[in-house]
Amino acid sequence: MIGRPDGLLDTSTLVLLARIHDTSILPERAYISAVTLAELSVGPLVTDDPATRAQRLAQVQQAETEFEPLPFDAHAARAFARVASDLRRSGRKAAARTFDAMIAAIAIANGLPLYTCNPEDFAGIVGLELVAVPHPDWPLQ
Repeated sequence: MIGRPDGLLDTSTLVLLARIHDTSILPERAYISAVTLAELSVGPLVTDDPATRAQRLAQVQQAETEFEPLPFDAHAARAFARVASDLRRSGRKAAARTFDAMIAAIAIANGLPLYTCNPEDFAGIVGLELVAVPHPDWPLQ
């Protein structure tokens, strides 16, 4: 098994979860963050297409049913300060990546590796154990 027993799924991985071909890389016990739930909850509100809205609402409801989100608490807030400074040092604007930075902070604060289909979104964050999950729509490299 490549994945660890416990791990935090970022939003991209959660959205693509049903389409990921090699699930052996995923953690045995997967968690999501409250930030991911917030990101998902915006989806149904920002589309005018009824079919898209229904699909996005179903994703939110499934996530709420299957996961108890880890909070952005005081430990995560302190980790966020380090994450934001790491992003700034690497020449990236933390404000532009706020959701990703908060998710990374929750992973660090809880001692969990972060499983993502978009590892470049988390580049340069010291202390973050990152597991790159192959994106189901991208060719294998």
